[in-house]
Amino acid sequence: MISLEEAKARVLLALRPRAVEQVALLQALGRFSASAIRSPLDLPGFDNSAMDGYALRSEDLKHASAQHPVILPCAGRIAAGPAPGLLLRPGTCLRIFTGSALPPGADAVVMQEDATALECGIQFVEPVKPLENVRLRGEDLRTGAALLKPGQKITATQAALLAASGVASVAVPVRLKIALLATGSELRESGASLQPGEICESNRTLLAALLSPLACDVLSAPIVADSLAATVDALRAAFHEADLVLTSGGVSVGEFDYVKEAFHKIGGTVDLWRVAIRPGKPFVFGKFGEKFLFGLPGNPVSAFVTFLLLVRPAILHLQGASNLELPVVQGTLAEAVTNRGDRRHFIRVRFEANQIFTTGPQKSHMIGRLGQANGLLDLPAGAQWERGSTAPVHLWELPES
Repeated sequence: MISLEEAKARVLLALRPRAVEQVALLQALGRFSASAIRSPLDLPGFDNSAMDGYALRSEDLKHASAQHPVILPCAGRIAAGPAPGLLLRPGTCLRIFTGSALPPGADAVVMQEDATALECGIQFVEPVKPLENVRLRGEDLRTGAALLKPGQKITATQAALLAASGVASVAVPVRLKIALLATGSELRESGASLQPGEICESNRTLLAALLSPLACDVLSAPIVADSLAATVDALRAAFHEADLVLTSGGVSVGEFDYVKEAFHKIGGTVDLWRVAIRPGKPFVFGKFGEKFLFGLPGNPVSAFVTFLLLVRPAILHLQGASNLELPVVQGTLAEAVTNRGDRRHFIRVRFEANQIFTTGPQKSHMIGRLGQANGLLDLPAGAQWERGSTAPVHLWELPES
């Protein structure tokens, strides 16, 4: 067995960077920028009004009051859009709308609620400060400001910022195609009638859900029976379609565990097998030309934990992400925890209100308990942590507020 750190390092070292493509912003959502992007223009690009109202010189309202109102003739109107070229003359105002370019000569905008339209002009009853209700050119972003760093995830808000800055497309690594294989003659599709000894297969659903926020193309293959020939055929077909094949089951030392042997038969090489963690010891990583195999244990919790600790970072790395790790938070143990084994134990916990609660029995087949958890507590071999101790939790789901 090798340590988790060594396994992760060997996996990441073996991965080759993906080719890069230029795609439209909506196609880039959830993916990672392949390069730094800077704003090609100022935001806003010109001084403009923050309100519907009247553009004027603040000097002209210097002495305005309810007792001594100031009336200014309205010399025109400026709608949002191309600037009409109007020049504000002293002692006048211009009707203006939100987003309209501030005309030369004006240094403030009075909102329409604070003005009264009369037959002889527009009445104002209080002063206005210079630049009041004015959005200044570049006050949001200056030309050359950083919009995206290399490896930064492109979210909805970042896509909107790029679009507002005039950036219509970004360079991102080519999307990964990932094939999911589940092995086991006892497995049946959910919804099928079960015979004694049969169970519903859930790992492909679990893994597809975990892959969903990673912006991959996921191919779910039919269940693979426990035979060498079936496993060889399934792997060969999966690698024909995908860049990365993710299997569950068939990677341990049982008589019907065929994944490693089948992988060798199609020309693959296994780089590592068995990691010193619990759950998830029988984990396989191998290469098939420029493609990769990740063989996960069949027990749902083991598959889940090894995906989070070893597969998720690898996929993010292939996609050019700068941050490969789950978020880590510090919390207080609500109960004592003990690891009497010789492997690190990743305990499923619920992190809530800065408290860490275990989810009961930690057996690797207990998917019902997994549904109650939102994080992993990394408990070293032989460790015993008392109730009230501070401990780190690796979150895969943010706690509810």
